[in-house]
Amino acid sequence: MSAAARAASASASAARNALAAQPDPTEPAEDEVPPQAELRKKELIDRVAERSGIKRKDAKPVVEAMLTVLGETIGEGRELSLQPFGKLRVTRTKEMPNGKVMVARIRQSGPALEELEQVAAVEGEISAKEPLAEDAD
Repeated sequence: MSAAARAASASASAARNALAAQPDPTEPAEDEVPPQAELRKKELIDRVAERSGIKRKDAKPVVEAMLTVLGETIGEGRELSLQPFGKLRVTRTKEMPNGKVMVARIRQSGPALEELEQVAAVEGEISAKEPLAEDAD
């Protein structure tokens, strides 16, 4: 093999190794939360009715009133402190022609997270602290 062919082969190999070392853009970074289906109002009403044991027709006006109050409160720029949901603070607001764009931070404290973990465990949902599978021996 000639020196030029070896150099070309080494260059191609280095390029493949560099590509392999780059993170896959389709996978979320370590600090990113993987995207999930968004929670719509209908599903929220169904889950509230199921969890509280009341009929859906009774839960619907309560959930809708709660969402209205929360939306008004956030729109006023007030902080929300609702455990176990957490503490929500609007950090930036920008008026747009078709509405308002707000950037908010949500902080969930240790006790609130523990409460959410307990609820998830009771309902059979996957806990963030539990492994998805057992380690192979």
